[in-house]
Amino acid sequence: MAPTDETLQATADASPPGPTPPPGGGAATARARMPRWLPRAMVLALALVACFQLGSWAFHQLTGLLINVLIAFFLALAVEPAVSWMAGRGMRRGAATGIVFLGVMIAALGFVVLLSSMLAGQIVSMVEDFPDYLDSVINGINQTFHTDLSRVAVQDSLLHSDWLQKYVQNSAGGVLDVSGQVLGGLFQLLTILLFSFYFAADGPRLRRALCSVLPPAKQAEVLRAWEIAVDKTGGYLYSRGLMALISGIAHYVLLQALGVPYAPVLAVWVGLVSQFIPTIGTYLAGALPMLIAFTVDPWYALWVLVFVVVYQQFENYMLQPKLTAKTVDIHPAVAFGSVIVGTALLGAVGALIAIPAVATLQAFLGAYVKRYDVTDDPRVHGHRRRAGSSPLARVRAALRGQDEPPGEAAPAQEEGAGHARGGSQ
Repeated sequence: MAPTDETLQATADASPPGPTPPPGGGAATARARMPRWLPRAMVLALALVACFQLGSWAFHQLTGLLINVLIAFFLALAVEPAVSWMAGRGMRRGAATGIVFLGVMIAALGFVVLLSSMLAGQIVSMVEDFPDYLDSVINGINQTFHTDLSRVAVQDSLLHSDWLQKYVQNSAGGVLDVSGQVLGGLFQLLTILLFSFYFAADGPRLRRALCSVLPPAKQAEVLRAWEIAVDKTGGYLYSRGLMALISGIAHYVLLQALGVPYAPVLAVWVGLVSQFIPTIGTYLAGALPMLIAFTVDPWYALWVLVFVVVYQQFENYMLQPKLTAKTVDIHPAVAFGSVIVGTALLGAVGALIAIPAVATLQAFLGAYVKRYDVTDDPRVHGHRRRAGSSPLARVRAALRGQDEPPGEAAPAQEEGAGHARGGSQ
């Protein structure tokens, strides 16, 4: 019997022409169709992620060193004018840098030794007079609140208190931590001094090495930016020194009027610490005069505290913005904002170097900003235009029952009269 058409069609559909696909053909086809660049791209992406993680880890580990180098760079910019002046008169640059740093270190060490001796004498005096102070305080409390306290009972309760014992134990346990912090601070100071010495002594060599990898046009821009940074840093230090002088004189007058001993040294302490130690400098500067004034009269310490707070507000909102605007050539609002940003990014170090850094950046970028002549518009000078009707004039016109204010109706009437005269002619 001959096959029918339906049987032939079913056979053709069941057995398509061509070779029989091997088992697992879907996976083999997928592997055959994988692009050749995909494995290489995956390896490259993994390598980039690993490099990013390694760089991030290294940056976090070296953050302290980078901050020290940044401080050293600005310190080298600060001593650059003195070193260049001495080198211009025939002295070797390394020797000139050493003399400048030696002078600064001798002045700082002498001031610290003088202040330490004064402070040690005052602490001994306070310890000797402490029983008298305690007796006066206890007598005042007894007279005011009608109590019957005695110094011996107060001393015994204080010495045998659990709070004092715990405090002594914690202090004894934290001696090693304090020693480690002191040694770390000394090492950090030596690192900053070493880097700043090399930056200042090898300044020309550093500039030549930097310019040797740049085209001539870029070399001129780098050298100009370096000079701007030196000028702005010097102006910033000049303004800080001037504010330290004003602050020292003001506090000297107060301390001398109150009869506080060592008034000149305390005035110099307040001026320098409050200006060159950011964030906490004001509190450190005011604590020592208050302590010395307390040895004379406890009420004098309160007067010193009030004066320090009032003078700080005067300095922050009136004195510092004006001096900064004149010496560093930066707007007071920009200076205030840069200090806030610097403190948020780098803490006390950022607050110290924020103003000279922003002033340098502003002066350097100012040469690339194209400026135009300002149009002669009253609004540029802070005056409002008189062309439109003001709200007050509209209110007056509404009260008078007019459609337009009198100041604008008159010109319109004159214009209509002029057209009438022109038509009659």
